[in-house]
Amino acid sequence: MQKFLARRIVLAFVTLLSVSVIIFILGRVSGDPRHIYLDDYSTQEDWDRMGEVLGLDKPYWQQYGLFVSGAVRGDFGRSVKEGRPVMDVILERAPATLLLGFVAFSISLLVGVPLGILSAVTRGAMLDRFGKMVALIGQSAPPFWLGIMLMFLFAVKLRWVPPYGREDWNSILLPAITLGWYYAAANLRLIRSAMLDVLDSEYVKLARAKGVSNTGVILKHGLRNALIPPLTFAGVTLGALVTGSLVVETVFAWPGLGRLAVDALFAFDYPLLQGVVITFTLMYVTVAVLVDVLYAYVDPRIRYA
Repeated sequence: MQKFLARRIVLAFVTLLSVSVIIFILGRVSGDPRHIYLDDYSTQEDWDRMGEVLGLDKPYWQQYGLFVSGAVRGDFGRSVKEGRPVMDVILERAPATLLLGFVAFSISLLVGVPLGILSAVTRGAMLDRFGKMVALIGQSAPPFWLGIMLMFLFAVKLRWVPPYGREDWNSILLPAITLGWYYAAANLRLIRSAMLDVLDSEYVKLARAKGVSNTGVILKHGLRNALIPPLTFAGVTLGALVTGSLVVETVFAWPGLGRLAVDALFAFDYPLLQGVVITFTLMYVTVAVLVDVLYAYVDPRIRYA
């Protein structure tokens, strides 16, 4: 078990290091932030002084080394746009992203799992066709298009919820549904497929022959044995929902880390952009490692994979 855990931790460290290199290179390729903060009347001295303040006067390898050494201590420098420590800005925005991710995750389970069960039980009926339609739309519609359509219908036309921002409690409904619909559709398809395999198995037929009620067959024999694939997917989904909110937060002006990353990109705010991306990666990798460890405890065969 120790070797398995050590391998996962090493892979997580390599992932974080690789992401830090990629985001460092992409940030520098996108442009020089001094073009934004200095006007046409600035002198060469102003340009050089701003470079010293932002740390751009050093070679790239030295800039990267300073970034990594600071990131290890939780210090990503100061945000050029906000004028504050990057970590303070991230901690201020992180709760909104975590809330959105967990609500979307709950929606994906509460919608996908029951619909998947009902779709499998009523195979070929109207409810099954409805479930297939939900899954098709959820896995084919781009999130930005889906968000705009939901905003137009429920916020502009019906005026049931605010169109954007984080105001009342219902402000989170549209972005959470937009973010969670794809994963709800995936859960629906996984549950339906797994339930159909289980319901066609011999031991389920034996249970029916013994007189077990239809509800007992579905819940006790069917669902229990069909939950393994969805549970695997749920572990990956949680990390993806927390870190994959960039498009949704931008569409709905949700004040989270995704929108913060977009703002930092357009402002050429290197320290803030690097800090947000590393935070996203750390969240995803942490969830992935925890899921791997839990599965190793549940199924000892995984330890030797």
